[in-house]
Amino acid sequence: MKRALILLLAVLGAASALAEKVTLRVGYFPNITHAQAVIGSHSTREKHGWFEQRLGPDVTIQWYAFNAGPSAMEAIFAGSIDLTYVGPNPALNAFIRSQGDEIRVLAGAALGGAALVVHGDGPITQPGHFRGLHLATPQLGNTQDVAARAWLKQQGYKTSLTGGDVLVLPTANPDQLSLFQQGKLDAVWTVEPWVSRLELEANGRVFLEQTDAVTTVLVTSVKFLKAHPALALKFKAAHQELTAWLNAHPDEARAQVRAGLSAEMKREMSAAIVTSAWQRLKFSDQVTQKQFEALVIDAQSVGFLRNAIPLDRLFSNQP
Repeated sequence: MKRALILLLAVLGAASALAEKVTLRVGYFPNITHAQAVIGSHSTREKHGWFEQRLGPDVTIQWYAFNAGPSAMEAIFAGSIDLTYVGPNPALNAFIRSQGDEIRVLAGAALGGAALVVHGDGPITQPGHFRGLHLATPQLGNTQDVAARAWLKQQGYKTSLTGGDVLVLPTANPDQLSLFQQGKLDAVWTVEPWVSRLELEANGRVFLEQTDAVTTVLVTSVKFLKAHPALALKFKAAHQELTAWLNAHPDEARAQVRAGLSAEMKREMSAAIVTSAWQRLKFSDQVTQKQFEALVIDAQSVGFLRNAIPLDRLFSNQP
């Protein structure tokens, strides 16, 4: 009887240990603006994961690459990922769309690194020269898409989802580069490393740079936060530690980001591109509600976020 009891307790203990193991699914973009995630993903690939070392042996991390924010937020809604690095506008869209019930911002990640690029030898030298031209953004409703439309409106242009005085064309970042090189795009509003690639590989010229704009934040689903609140906060702490390390060790950080992007793209990422991009970026784990409220105003001005709600819960660490 005693032996059977010991065996039962051993089985229950093993089952309990097994139940505690978690697979954490994290989204990100293969961009320098997502440097923390690029390093995290690459260190996982190389079997010395930054986040795994801080989250413990019972946590497995799977990284999922996206082209732009709306796709990542759809994956959050679908339950395909638990957290993601993303631009602030898609996070806002998702928060409002779910009436504040499904999205929380855990931390900031990056500022700057976004710019409007035109042809270096082209005729665009002032805002009045964009009428009738083709301007690409990474994806409809993403942070750069909203910024582009809001800026065009401020210059007196009318834009719509399908036309207007300036044709805004949501286009994946790799396609932006090739179309710009072919002269099929007059301008591109995008983020690093694509800004530097347009400059160095396609004779692009930065017309306007967003030096202090919130570029990347870390968000989680409320479902994950409810199920694993301590783990979500441990991931946030590891992210904050990595952000501090990035700022304290820029040379080593650039090398790791370059290695991660090279592995992701399956070809060597230029050191010149990484160095150029790094100069435009500020890495910070801080982000405020006031910054997001300013983004709401811009998005509403161009027809997004018509049903905005208070943002108080967006920054809560509680479900």
